[in-house]
Amino acid sequence: MYIKRNLEQRVEYMADHFPVVLVCGARQVGKTTMLKKIAQKNSSIQYVTLDYPRIRQLAKEDPELFLQQYPDPVIIDGIQYAPELLPYIKIKVDQSTQNGRYYLTGSQMFHLMNDVSESLAGRVGILSMFSLSRAEIEGRDNCPFNPANVGNPNSDDTITQIFEMIMKGGMPRVISDPELSSDDFYGSYIQTYIERDIRELINIKDENRFIKFISCVAARTSQEVNLSDLAKDVGIDGKTADSWLSILVSSGIIVLLHPYSGNTIKRIVKRPKLYFMDTGLACYLSMWNNARALELSAMAGAMFENYIVSEIIKGYANNGIDFRNRLVYYRDNNGKEIDLMILENGKVYPVEIKKSADPGKSAIKNFSVLSSFQEEIGEGAVLCMSSMAMPIDAKNKLVPVKAI
Repeated sequence: MYIKRNLEQRVEYMADHFPVVLVCGARQVGKTTMLKKIAQKNSSIQYVTLDYPRIRQLAKEDPELFLQQYPDPVIIDGIQYAPELLPYIKIKVDQSTQNGRYYLTGSQMFHLMNDVSESLAGRVGILSMFSLSRAEIEGRDNCPFNPANVGNPNSDDTITQIFEMIMKGGMPRVISDPELSSDDFYGSYIQTYIERDIRELINIKDENRFIKFISCVAARTSQEVNLSDLAKDVGIDGKTADSWLSILVSSGIIVLLHPYSGNTIKRIVKRPKLYFMDTGLACYLSMWNNARALELSAMAGAMFENYIVSEIIKGYANNGIDFRNRLVYYRDNNGKEIDLMILENGKVYPVEIKKSADPGKSAIKNFSVLSSFQEEIGEGAVLCMSSMAMPIDAKNKLVPVKAI
């Protein structure tokens, strides 16, 4: 069963305007399936995967011959295995003004992005893909969330249903096969990820230690990154913890949300918060296999926040928008925090995330810090289990989770 991806339109748009389109994202989020679906509209587009060792060897050792054997338009799956192809693709695209010639996928961008920037600058449209959003699963358009454009959504969600969604996650295979156990899928997923991606990047002498590291990261989802604590819990040094965290980011497994600062340099220096882009994977790694138990646990608020933030990020990514400079969080030295702030067109839109149905006016108490900001302050929202959008005051409102 194919679930239509909102990113399809952006891929087709990029192919109309660039000779090369690169779709990057974690393993098994549906990159190849989506590109093959798009290719069905153009029978001349062929497909080749670099997962096969002999084909990969040809691509690495004789890129020119490889491109002769697989002429464009072509989907090249797993470009991270043969970055040697990129300079030769550049030569090919420079010989013609035609767009939509090479469709590339990459599941591990740790080293690849430098090669792409050097070889294909100005010639490639780059898109990020994540696991299925709720909107995609339900067959709705996935629009970027902004409190100013919410409208009047109604919702019959229950908190139990939300935690069942959190537990299941959004991996296409899990969604399309209801008989497949999440534990079975994610167990296999982690092993494949380590064998195919991690071994290519680092020499892991103890796989269990890396799995322990990812599990410790999952237990800290929705929290600020503390590398020294991570390193101590896993038994590695801080430099290794930093390197391994960077790999999880470049793999599309997690994202880092940076704190707000009027000074961009300070924003980068301060500690970011981390979120898993698939809550099903986060639940598996932190050893939750029962949605009701998770809902009643001390980790419920963090997982609920992770779910909301990841859904909002997917909405931006599915519309081809880089979220990294638009979504931040706020925390000051007095401990005042705002879960999420959307920066758009010179305005700041504050967002709080609450698991209750009626969080009350106290949910926006920290919005008062915004009065010191230089930017104009837009409408604010409290994303919660409310059944409908309701005003809190003149500029802020309760918004049902389903609105994202």
